[in-house]
Amino acid sequence: MEAAAAGVSAATVKSIFVYPIKSCRGISLPQAPISSTGFRYDREWLVVNSKGRAYTQRVEPKLALVGVELPIEAFSLDWEPNHLSYLVITAPGMDALKIPLAKSVEVVNGVSVWEWTGSAVDEGDLAAQWFSSYLGKPSRLVRFHDASEVRIVDPEYVHGYKVMFSDGYPFLLLSQGSLDSLNTLLKEPVPVNRFRPNILVEGCEPFIEDLWTEIIISQSTFQGVKLCSRCKVPTINQETTEAGSEPTETLISFRSDKVLRPNKKHQKGKVYFGQNMVCLDSIKGEEGKRKSIKLGDSVFVLKTLTSAADAAV
Repeated sequence: MEAAAAGVSAATVKSIFVYPIKSCRGISLPQAPISSTGFRYDREWLVVNSKGRAYTQRVEPKLALVGVELPIEAFSLDWEPNHLSYLVITAPGMDALKIPLAKSVEVVNGVSVWEWTGSAVDEGDLAAQWFSSYLGKPSRLVRFHDASEVRIVDPEYVHGYKVMFSDGYPFLLLSQGSLDSLNTLLKEPVPVNRFRPNILVEGCEPFIEDLWTEIIISQSTFQGVKLCSRCKVPTINQETTEAGSEPTETLISFRSDKVLRPNKKHQKGKVYFGQNMVCLDSIKGEEGKRKSIKLGDSVFVLKTLTSAADAAV
């Protein structure tokens, strides 16, 4: 793109993360291909209870210790899995579990995550036994059934986009400056894994990402949809699973809607950290034109708001 469509180079990509199993550990990548639902393999798997309801760290913080590995070539643009390709899952006190990436055929109904209910691909009894043993309660591992299911992004904010098992949006972008700014206020600094972004950028002012409504990274255009309201997960130490009051307690003092939007009606009593985004390439349907972003890519800003008070929440 010509100087990224004449946008201003405002930051660079510092880190890229995907989280193959919802609420489990992420993978840091040198590059990640963009799919119709976000980065490839992001939140494609889900751990569910005996009724098919999603487990998350909010109720099962031990998921924070579940590590995942994928073949590094799985994030090359034109890679396809074969019979020797696996998702490898690890956890303290557990043998490694290998899940074939070539999709299973057993479909189960009644899987639910938040407001959505549908079918998913069951990953079998061995995976179910592994997670049941680790969590100490009946559990199964399922994979998003993209052949028949669609989870639509909230049409109140944006139309035409979809996700797999993400909370709501295909991408979450955060700046290192925002994290650094928060950490100067905390007695004990927190790492970026508390916030589970997909894209971490550096070289920009703290919280400037609040204002970005259209940016280009590499050859892909991203739209800022709404500020990310934070749940309990940032208070959970990802190394110990222990929960505390921080960083949420500090975020309330300067990142709540009452502070960011003091003159707005319908205050929601939430705190915000990071920007939820969609990628326009996800709905263009340009076959054969797969795209990715990589570490060091410039972030070009095309459109911005004048203040965080104008951002959607």
